[in-house]
Amino acid sequence: MENKDVRWFQRFQNFSRAFALLSEITNYDAEQMENLQKEGFIQRFEIVFDLAWKTVKDYLEYLGHDVQPSPRPVIKMAFEAGIIKDGQAFINMLAARNAMSHTYDEESFANIFTQIKDEFFPALRKLYVFLKKETS
Repeated sequence: MENKDVRWFQRFQNFSRAFALLSEITNYDAEQMENLQKEGFIQRFEIVFDLAWKTVKDYLEYLGHDVQPSPRPVIKMAFEAGIIKDGQAFINMLAARNAMSHTYDEESFANIFTQIKDEFFPALRKLYVFLKKETS
């Protein structure tokens, strides 16, 4: 296996582990959670998002594409290649991740938690399923 083959596969393994932890979000209701729990899921989301776009970057490179190493161009190229099905969801994830690193208030946590559960997690699950098939 070439180094680029190994890199995307190893990154996918890390993404898979982090995605499994984030998937626990489906078992929780924001109304019944403590702020610390919400913050934990937001942190999990940030990790999963970063691993997602970096895994996609490595996968695109494995396919032979020349990719700029930043989230927005990777998302655009992955959408054009049919790897990401909901490009707007990923752009929204990028905006949310960036906003959360500069915002720290209860209302923002509640909003982002709901967005993660209702919009981001399903889009990440589609990406996970796509990439999982590519490793088989």
